[in-house]
Amino acid sequence: SPEKWASIKSAVLKNKFSVQGMDIESKTTMAVGKAFRTEVEVMGNKIITVVDENSGWMIRPAMMGGTGEPEDMPGEQVKLAGTQKNLGSALIQAQKSGATIELVSKEKIDGADAYLLKVTKSGGEESQVYVSASTYYIIKTIAKVQANGQTIDTEVNYSNYKAVDGLYFPFTIETASPMGGMMTVETSAVELNAKLDPSIFAKPTK
Repeated sequence: SPEKWASIKSAVLKNKFSVQGMDIESKTTMAVGKAFRTEVEVMGNKIITVVDENSGWMIRPAMMGGTGEPEDMPGEQVKLAGTQKNLGSALIQAQKSGATIELVSKEKIDGADAYLLKVTKSGGEESQVYVSASTYYIIKTIAKVQANGQTIDTEVNYSNYKAVDGLYFPFTIETASPMGGMMTVETSAVELNAKLDPSIFAKPTK
């Protein structure tokens, strides 16, 4: 229920995925609706990304094109990443943000019945959400994303739902990899309403 999702003030998610044969671990800590911090470990190097209400910063090691020092993120990137500080499915987000949700049709996805819903945000951006007719879990979303002046369709598949404190999370997410091809992200742990130290979101000063 939306009320139950609304009672979650913080979440810590641990994920594992592999890109081009490299195993990557990430940890995302979020103060729901306010800020998130993601730490990604690649080959012993750590990339840290933090986005709060209206700004963001990141630390990238030199081998990842960074300086190893905190750098401010460009506005477009902050806006794009901003959705990551929200918890709950695309439909819960849509309801909260006042987007319009329309039932378009009933389709078959991998042989099973699914409802296709169209979500239109107040700014006019549209996305498609496929919901399983038997479980009501979201199984796929297709959204248009602006990146580097181009509009691209991003498709995300969700599966392996598990209950955490009575709320269901997809523990397997498949999405397009920035390196081409598909990338599977497996969640290894979800912790809800843990006590957070607010200083983890502050940009470090020398």
